[in-house]
Amino acid sequence: MSTDKVTSVAASILQRGVELDNKKRYTEALVCYQEGLQLLVDSLKSITDVEKKKYVRSKIESYMCRGEALKKLIEEQKEAGKYHEQILIENNSTGHSYKSLLGRFLDDEITEVAVEDPYIRSLHQCQNFLRLCELLVKSCSNLRHINLLTSLDGSVKDQRPWLENVKSSLLRYNIHLTINFSPTLHDRQIRLSSGWIIKIGRGLDYFKAPDGKFALGAFDLDLRPCHETTVDVFHSKDVKQSYG
Repeated sequence: MSTDKVTSVAASILQRGVELDNKKRYTEALVCYQEGLQLLVDSLKSITDVEKKKYVRSKIESYMCRGEALKKLIEEQKEAGKYHEQILIENNSTGHSYKSLLGRFLDDEITEVAVEDPYIRSLHQCQNFLRLCELLVKSCSNLRHINLLTSLDGSVKDQRPWLENVKSSLLRYNIHLTINFSPTLHDRQIRLSSGWIIKIGRGLDYFKAPDGKFALGAFDLDLRPCHETTVDVFHSKDVKQSYG
């Protein structure tokens, strides 16, 4: 990729960061700033024009300052227990896979994850939970426990076997899945041992059915149209979780 193309891509990513920053979607904005800055730093090595190099350096310094300020702001709000970020997933929009939505919160710090969702019952809902587990396994190298709280659907005879299969599969990675059922569960949230709490209005089941088994989006959820839903992100310093 040419230097001009790299700087153009970087500018686009950084502009997206500014838009997210203005919407107070700070963790997303920070990711954009980091990605855009890395591209600019890489492109700087190939720029020979003195004035252009000076201009790019000034942009790097400007966005680095904002990135550092944003990190400080996020930490201050986390420490005060006041962090709240809201994301609207629009109807029929794409690009909202679990990795896109949660990936920036998943790292080696996480040892436990709690998932509360009353609708992990039908085949596609249990597959959604499996997809989430796959993402957690790949992203959280120190993960040791997942706790699922859902509701039991007596009409779906395979619900328990499906979830038990997920449990057996996770054991191969030394991750223990605890499955509990509640007849009164309504709230939907994912709690990470790092303190992040992600509440998705529709739970994990916010994707529309693909147009067919061989249509784009059948496997890659970033290409799958979504139902409209709101995602609220919080942070709690005192995470108290109970794992069976």
